[in-house]
Amino acid sequence: MKYFYRRPRWSWMGIFVPLLGVLSFAGVVAWSSARAALPIGSTAPMFVAQASLAGKEFSFRLADALRKGPVVVYFYPAAFTRGCTIEAHDFAEAMDSYHKLGASVIGVSMDDIATLDRFSVSECHGKFPVASDPGGKIAQSYDSRMPVVHYASRTSYVIAPDGRIIFAYSALSPDEHVRRTLDAIRGWRAEQAGATKAAIQGMQPAP
Repeated sequence: MKYFYRRPRWSWMGIFVPLLGVLSFAGVVAWSSARAALPIGSTAPMFVAQASLAGKEFSFRLADALRKGPVVVYFYPAAFTRGCTIEAHDFAEAMDSYHKLGASVIGVSMDDIATLDRFSVSECHGKFPVASDPGGKIAQSYDSRMPVVHYASRTSYVIAPDGRIIFAYSALSPDEHVRRTLDAIRGWRAEQAGATKAAIQGMQPAP
């Protein structure tokens, strides 16, 4: 009697390869979120990008925004995903706090502008603009582009009016980005006020 070996419908390779893919993607995301962003004190790359505010498209120029005060540039993976939606809501709710500090916010993702037209209305509530970086060049210049996958990492920068990066924070979770960037701006404002006071005192004649 001959015995025939029947191959099982599954194999270790059939399980291992997809699992490896999932773990690799998770590793890329975790590595991208944990890695260092551009260093504090370095000059922020200037950029021009197509952006949307409340569904209305315009050309965003970082140099122009910095003339009005510090700017938060935050990168996020993709519009309408759970974490990015939460983050957009958080920034929208905090816009009054940013404005009181004389700061503005721009979100940047690799989504196309048509997607961001919708996202700026439904999730950003028309409170701040989001810019399209379809080729990932802006994210790359800010050391915020994930390797392999076509997404930016979740990274937030605070840029002073002189173009210096005064704060950088990378984390997969959206929870701390607003609080930390606001605290960074408050700290910078306090330093500016202290420096101004010291300069005034230094100009006063000695008794």
